[in-house]
Amino acid sequence: MQVQRQGLVQDQRLKMNPQLLQSIQMMALPIQELQARIEAELEANPALELVEEKPTLSIDELRPGATEDESREYFENSSDPGFSSGYDDAAGDAKRSFMEGALSRPESLHEHLEWQWRLQPVPAELFHVGILVIHNLDNNGFHQTAPRELVGEAKQETLEEALHLVQGLDPVGCAVADYRESLLVQARRTENCPEYVCQIIEEYLPLLEKIKHNEIARKLKADPADINNAISFIRELNPFPGRLYAGDQPTYVIPDLMVVMREGRIVILMNDEEIPVLGVNDFFEALAHGDDSEKSTRRFASRSVKDAKWFIHSIEQRKHTLMKTARSIVEFQRNFFLKGPKFLVPLTLKDIAGEVGVHEATVSRITTNKYVQTEWGIFELKYFFSNAVSGTGSGGSQMSKEAVKETIREILAEEGQEQHLSDQKIADLLSKRGITIARRTVAKYRNELAISSSYDR
Repeated sequence: MQVQRQGLVQDQRLKMNPQLLQSIQMMALPIQELQARIEAELEANPALELVEEKPTLSIDELRPGATEDESREYFENSSDPGFSSGYDDAAGDAKRSFMEGALSRPESLHEHLEWQWRLQPVPAELFHVGILVIHNLDNNGFHQTAPRELVGEAKQETLEEALHLVQGLDPVGCAVADYRESLLVQARRTENCPEYVCQIIEEYLPLLEKIKHNEIARKLKADPADINNAISFIRELNPFPGRLYAGDQPTYVIPDLMVVMREGRIVILMNDEEIPVLGVNDFFEALAHGDDSEKSTRRFASRSVKDAKWFIHSIEQRKHTLMKTARSIVEFQRNFFLKGPKFLVPLTLKDIAGEVGVHEATVSRITTNKYVQTEWGIFELKYFFSNAVSGTGSGGSQMSKEAVKETIREILAEEGQEQHLSDQKIADLLSKRGITIARRTVAKYRNELAISSSYDR
């Protein structure tokens, strides 16, 4: 079983280093939170400034090997002639037509974890134990009841496997006993985790909370610089990861993207008008590289400039990753954008991650709380991921769960007033359309569509 577990979770490790933590965090931010983060960074870093025109700092400086027009070339040079970047004058009107927002209930921690868990290729027994684990978590992401009490003695090994897998879902560090264990899980799943991090978390958190860094260094017989590096890393971790999804008030969402048809071409537009253009302050750049200022001044200026450049890079990387991910989703779900929700096909995080060239966790972050406006409505990017429903599709073809649900909605609408169709009758009508699913599955999907049973109707 241990070998099996290692095989299942080997891709769950976060391939990042401390310098990439900021970029990872930026990936998860929706537009409103990104705006707030930019405002906070502008106040905190004097080397970062707003610019009215394109900053002199090029993407070549930010990320070696990239070009300034990379994102638009990515679309213009696509092998599919039906795609266009939408970077033209006519696109301006479409971008300005973005809706101000759609009222949406924030996704809960349980919903976010369960969505990812349903996409995991795990056996049925392990899947059901994982669901128990997820719904046993409080708003912090911690166990409410001791996990061993969730299942019988015969399933304890399966429970350990489920815990290990759920801990690796986004946000990493849930399904643990307390914040100390959460920090340890996050640290251990970070590639190139700095030395002393885990030891400090396990043994010296009380000293860390009292800011006794020198005492920690003395007890560990370590170089203070190494301890400070480890502490800086720990401060970037989230001791209560579940709180990221603790909001319970309806919020207005602003679409990050728009997908429209223009002269037979699918056009993808990015709603980045509200994201300010940032640059590095020339004065601080000069201070960082000058010989006239004091060493401490140069050090401060150099650090500020470095942080500013990395912050700008993080925003650019978020933009490029979001556009690449959106393009890949549109390629996979082309028929959805052309014909509607009934034509949604099965799609997994792994499919998009392989196409875009990033980790599955990155796809999860960049599609969470990111919305796209389409002809069929506003959808969270996560909507486009769905496993195949067993037994569906004529001729052995597979259909996604959402496509089956849309077909059920269509059948009920065609019958008018939704008055007389039982779940079994709906299943029979689906079968005539080449979709074979059980009556209880119809009932489940009908409930998810918020449609009452035939008796209640």
